[in-house]
Amino acid sequence: MPTRAHSSLHRSTAKAGLAPTASGPEPVRGSHLPASGEGAAPVTAGSSRLCLALGGSYELFSFHHCSKCSKKGISNKTSEIPELLSWLKDLQKSLHNPPTANYSPDQGQMEICVTTGSQEGLSKVFEMLINPGDNILLDAPTYSGTLGALRPLGCNIINVPSDQYGIIPKALKEILSRWNPEDVRTHNNNIPKFLYTIPNGGNPTGNSLTTDRKKEIYQLARQYNFLIIEDDPYYFLQFDKFMIAQLLQQWGEKGFLEHVDRVVAFYRDQRDAMLAAADKWLKGLADWHAPAAGMFLWIKIKGVSDTQQLVMEKALQRAVLLIPGGAFNIDSSVPSSYVRASFSLSSPAQMDQAFQRLAELIKEAV
Repeated sequence: MPTRAHSSLHRSTAKAGLAPTASGPEPVRGSHLPASGEGAAPVTAGSSRLCLALGGSYELFSFHHCSKCSKKGISNKTSEIPELLSWLKDLQKSLHNPPTANYSPDQGQMEICVTTGSQEGLSKVFEMLINPGDNILLDAPTYSGTLGALRPLGCNIINVPSDQYGIIPKALKEILSRWNPEDVRTHNNNIPKFLYTIPNGGNPTGNSLTTDRKKEIYQLARQYNFLIIEDDPYYFLQFDKFMIAQLLQQWGEKGFLEHVDRVVAFYRDQRDAMLAAADKWLKGLADWHAPAAGMFLWIKIKGVSDTQQLVMEKALQRAVLLIPGGAFNIDSSVPSSYVRASFSLSSPAQMDQAFQRLAELIKEAV
């Protein structure tokens, strides 16, 4: 059966981190937890304040190698920077070897669109594909920016159950059983138009899809003819099986990979420091698992059915900034016993202090 194109959206902006701060009691970027722009610079607050919500970014392309950039500045038309497009296409070929890379334009040759950030990329894809009333699939809790981009479009968001290893194919198959695969031949069917997922180091859960599950999900996509949109900002932040350096040997790519190796080593150390702090202070009070990629620790607080008040009131009063789990639900009003912490910027000592305070708050709450 013919299948729609597979879409892969890679975000290059590092997002939310557990960050040290400086002076004044400024809350986390609007205490209502906005749905977009999580890559903003960290807020500043007093030396005792520990921010577990915001982070910074890093560059993937050396623009001084680009002749168009030096003469004209950065253009908003990607086609006017052929060196950048060529570099990115070669990188995609080396990493993923998509069959469409060698197609002719008439056959649907792979193309790349560089956006100003994750939110623009997501919005372009969603606005291109979605009509009011369309059904779409995603595994919540998920990136709040995604939910913020989807809600105004009037689509029906169907949640697919997931666990530590990502989307559960059996659960996806059960959801899809509501439709007949033969209906894909009709124009007026309401079969889900696409499945959105963060396959590696999901935000906020840190979950990563296994290869076997990816294959099962892909077969279901072929059967029911829906798109798979991979939002994969943490592809280069996989800690356990990072083998990409073996694939890329060309000049330029080699330097890029050396940078990636340093980034991965940094985030691995940061993750391990946060896990050590969690083991020290939160054991018996909360549950979590070690993320295999990304920059987030998804923590389930025992004995607390909804972390909204704990995070947005009590934790703020103790100068600890977290994000309550409800912010990542399709319906943010549904209670959540989870909190998200990020390990992108803070020192081990700051993580230790933050979780000590969190442990005290949990004990007070239960």
